[in-house]
Amino acid sequence: MDARRRTRTLLAGLAAAAVLAGSAGAASAADATQGAKPSGDGAHALCKRAPKIDKRIDRALKRLDAGKARRGSVARLQQRVDNAKKAGHTEIATFLQGRLDHRESLKKDLAERKKDLAGVKTWCEKNDDGKKDGGK
Repeated sequence: MDARRRTRTLLAGLAAAAVLAGSAGAASAADATQGAKPSGDGAHALCKRAPKIDKRIDRALKRLDAGKARRGSVARLQQRVDNAKKAGHTEIATFLQGRLDHRESLKKDLAERKKDLAGVKTWCEKNDDGKKDGGK
């Protein structure tokens, strides 16, 4: 048997093993999650993570609100859209405009989440960081 044939046979065997292992793993994972029910609303865990979540939101909003020199900012992407339109690259401008629209909606979503998180922080302070009422 030549080397090419052995290599193909080996690769075919590995692919078959991967498919079988993947389907068996997915089936066992589905069985495990069917009977699992949450024991609470996760309030305590959320209260513990709230400061980190707040920092992540602040960092993302800061990047989105930055000027044209900052990668990831709305202003920089807007400048790229304008440059593409000016150069007559309509396909590029259309693609970048879609990204810009998404980035602007992300900015609105993050601002809303920041407000919601402020309410969560207030609730956590009043309710012993979610330790009361079984918020596991």
